[in-house]
Amino acid sequence: MKCLMSWSGGKDSALALYRCINDHNHNIVGLVTTINSSTNRVSMHGVALDVLKYQADAIGIPLHVITLPEKCSMDEYESIMGAFMSRMKQDGVEGVVFGDIFLEDIRKYRERQLEGIGITPIFPLWGLASAEVASQFLDNHFKSIITCVDSDLLDESFVGQFYTSAYIEKLPGGVDPCGENGEFHSFVTAGPIFQKPIEVKVISKIRKEYPNPQGGNPKTFWFADIAASK
Repeated sequence: MKCLMSWSGGKDSALALYRCINDHNHNIVGLVTTINSSTNRVSMHGVALDVLKYQADAIGIPLHVITLPEKCSMDEYESIMGAFMSRMKQDGVEGVVFGDIFLEDIRKYRERQLEGIGITPIFPLWGLASAEVASQFLDNHFKSIITCVDSDLLDESFVGQFYTSAYIEKLPGGVDPCGENGEFHSFVTAGPIFQKPIEVKVISKIRKEYPNPQGGNPKTFWFADIAASK
């Protein structure tokens, strides 16, 4: 099956890609990522586009970049993504792979969006315990750096570190070991999907505020601004 990989550059995407490559039933022909037009970065992960391209080159799979407006409404998002996926369907793409683990509402949303286009959503990690996903990631010698943390749950010291067993052990109770609830995000630098590992360095740590979708006080996050260390 000819497939695209929904790509954030993070660990869950990387493990899902690895599982698809290994099952030999999915031909991954491209990585698909969305970029904020004002920052030129991956939303929430905070990774700059040039670093993401550096990563994709090291993996050896073409990167498709979809640029979204700074303040993108849901209608705009669905229109832009729908048009892109329709073009991909015409090019013979049959499936899109996602790294979601257990968030049912997100899975149902993805299924609804692709159903009308005729593309099959694929969830290689679905139903696995987060601890098992983390173990598989580390046991397969992947390496990733934490690029964003929710400051309501994790302090500045948790961002800019590498994701290891020791890191997971330090996480406070209630924080998912994969950050599946948005507690933290990562960027993968090495592993079996790479033709060659990449090196990155932390330039700075930045605290940012965002409107709270539930209302009330703004949400704050710590970001590690990373750059390619070539």
